[in-house]
Parts: sequence; structure tokens; C-alpha cells
Amino acid sequence: MKIFIAGGTGFVGGHLKRELLKSGHELRVLVHKRSPETESAVEQVEGDVTRLESFTQAVSGCDAVINLVGIIREFPSRGVTFESLHVQATANMLAAALKSGVNRYLQMSALGARPNAVSKYHKTKFRAEGLVRTSSLSWTIMRPSLIFGPKDAFVNMLARQMRLAPVMPVIGDGRYRLQPIHADDVARCFARALEMPETSGQCYELCGNNRMSYVELLDAVAAALGKSAPLKPQAPLGLMKLVIPIMQHLPQFPITMDQLQMLIEENICDGRWKEVFQFEPIDFNTGIAEYLRP
Repeated sequence: MKIFIAGGTGFVGGHLKRELLKSGHELRVLVHKRSPETESAVEQVEGDVTRLESFTQAVSGCDAVINLVGIIREFPSRGVTFESLHVQATANMLAAALKSGVNRYLQMSALGARPNAVSKYHKTKFRAEGLVRTSSLSWTIMRPSLIFGPKDAFVNMLARQMRLAPVMPVIGDGRYRLQPIHADDVARCFARALEMPETSGQCYELCGNNRMSYVELLDAVAAALGKSAPLKPQAPLGLMKLVIPIMQHLPQFPITMDQLQMLIEENICDGRWKEVFQFEPIDFNTGIAEYLRP
């Protein structure tokens, strides 16, 4: 297949490109600016996912479209918003696929996307899903939990803090649970879905086998670094709900209210996706040890 990908230069995009190339596919990747480094079977196309006219023509001749575009934090002054990069970008990708006669469409969403979500992140991810579901395309939606891997943002951020000091403040009681999944496993699900007609019209919640509380996750990261469990002073949840709205506008501040909400409401699933895609996900402790070990 020749596959058009938006978001292919990001964290998960790198894993997906490797997986698709390994399966023998040709890729056409939307980029803001071409890189001098070229990969065999990968064509770079300059464009902007928020400007339909900038990339529609590049979708022509492809057999499938994959939309990985997403952000975890808004920067409105730079035009980086959930509305533009989740909702409008999806509308543009769907329009480009329809105009170019491409019927197969895969969408990256997020575990927790739902109509009554509190966070703007989940709300806009769900609205984007709605656009996909009501299209006439042969679509598949993936909803991954927290994604980890060598270049991830979250686990590496925790590791950097632990290398500086053995103290990790915890908001609230830290008992809220997560079920991380490796980027390689997310990529495998996307790649396999392309070959499985029965995944058309389906939405899959993707999570790993390790369901853990936030404090247990911190201890796992410390162990991967060869360190003892960090001290975990608790920051009262009520106090943080007062402080974060004031401080979140500073780019250097590490958390927003959206991120806090997603953290405390948990991020777990039942793992039924394994019955469809027929493989076991990478163990969290094993996976992070490969890139965090001293």
C-alpha cells in the first residue's frame, strides 16, 4: 500500500513508520519542512494539516490515510490549540481523503475520549472521532492509554527529575491508575488494522498489561534507573486546583488543568484489543528499562 500519514514526524509516528516499512508499505508523510535526511520508500510532502489546500493533492494516489496528529497542551498565541489540531485537522484529513478517492482511514484518538469529558483534550478528541464515525470512509479509531517508549515525554520527564533528586511530589493520594502501552505496540495495531477488513468501523482502546497506580509507576521508573523508590510528598489536590489555573499559562510550568484532570480520572482499559490483533504488549518494567537503565 501507499499510505499518507499526518503526524508521522512525531513520537508515535517514528514507530509507525518503521512498522509500516517493515511490512513493505510505501509512505507519503506530511511535514512542515522537508528534512535533508531521506528514507527509502518514504516521500516527504510539505504542508500544514490545518490548511486543507496545502496537502490535498498529495493524498491522491494513496491507498490509505492515517491521522496521528495531536497535542497534549495548548499554546494559543502560536495557534496551537486542541480545536485546530484535533478537530479542524481531522476534518481536513477526512476531506482530503474523500476528494482523493481514498477509502481507508485510520485515526489516532485517546483513551478517555467521550462526550461528557471534563478536559478539553478529551472533548476535542471525541469530537474528532464524531467526524470520522459519520464519514463515508472505511475507518478505524485507536484510543491508546499513556504511550511510553525511548523518546516519550512523560516517563522521560519523570526520569529526568529523579536523576536530579530522589523526591517526586504527588498530587493528591497518587492512587489513580494508569495502564501504559509501548509505542511499538500502538504502531503494530495500526499496521495490522490496515490488513484486517474486519477492523473497519471499529474503535479500539489500547493499553498494556501493567495496571498501576501513579505512585507505583514512580517506583517502577526509579527501579529502571537503578535507584531506590523516591520520597513522595503529597500536594493537596484542592490546593493544586487553585494554583495550576494561575501558573499553567507559563510554558515552563509542568502541568495544566487538563493534564491534571486526565491524570486523576485514571487511564485504564480491559485489554480486549489483544483478542483482535493477537499479540501480547511489551511489559512496562521491561520496556522502560531498555531506555532508562544507567
